[in-house]
Amino acid sequence: MLVSNALIGLREGLEAALVVVILVAFLVKTGRHWALRWVWLGVGTAVALSVVLGAVLTYGTSRLSFEQQELIGGFASIIAVVFVTGMVFWMRSAARTISGELRGRLDRALDLGPLAVALVGFLGVGREGLETAIFFYATTQAAGAGNSQPLIGWVLGLTGAVALGGLIYRGAVRINLTAFFRWTGILLVVVAAGILAYGLHDLQEAGLLPGLGAVAFDISSVIAHDGWIGNLLRGIFNFTPQPTVVQAVAWSLYVAVILTLFLRPQRTSQPSEPAPSAPADLAARPSEPAPAN
Repeated sequence: MLVSNALIGLREGLEAALVVVILVAFLVKTGRHWALRWVWLGVGTAVALSVVLGAVLTYGTSRLSFEQQELIGGFASIIAVVFVTGMVFWMRSAARTISGELRGRLDRALDLGPLAVALVGFLGVGREGLETAIFFYATTQAAGAGNSQPLIGWVLGLTGAVALGGLIYRGAVRINLTAFFRWTGILLVVVAAGILAYGLHDLQEAGLLPGLGAVAFDISSVIAHDGWIGNLLRGIFNFTPQPTVVQAVAWSLYVAVILTLFLRPQRTSQPSEPAPSAPADLAARPSEPAPAN
């Protein structure tokens, strides 16, 4: 759980950090320092709401019955898979153009006023924050009560993302974002497949889906569920040595279809921005002078 949660936390956190880097750098570069506090207000509000949502989902369901908890956990896992899938495909296509799109939105918001600027910051980070809250709940449910690994993984991943964002803004680190999001996307597809399988098992335990007793295969004699290999595979990929038929079919179909579509070459109908290697086309250092009008 620690590794997979750290990966998702790093990926989600870096997306949010890049949004902040782009917005802040654009304002500094163009000399609009007055708008920085409004961007930070929007970003802070998005982060606070995400933390509240994650806490409500994680700790607000503890007094529900077992079936109700499994039902909520199952649907939360499926929603998390939908978010992961959308995230990897969105960044696959948007990695080259995200900088220009965000600068354009902020430029238009500056003409409308402070609240519009705050809204750009809120929406830019809020999407990742909502996904993070759902992911956190789904992974803590999968880990079981009393397991602190998901929380530690998230903290490590998000901390790393914040640190990378700061280094990117300062120009100390250059990252090929297209390659980064491609390789982490491949790993996240496999992680999401495990979350999907776990969520379907929750729905089976809640009685919503049939087939709880129909085991697809049993390799627990080779990979024990509580052995170090089983724990490692379960922590990273939500692996189980005794999946039901529904779990095995869903996992296989998801990986086969989504990974094929994700790795398919993109068609480009028009020239796009060069693949960013941050901070070159994402941010300008604070010391750069504002461009002449």
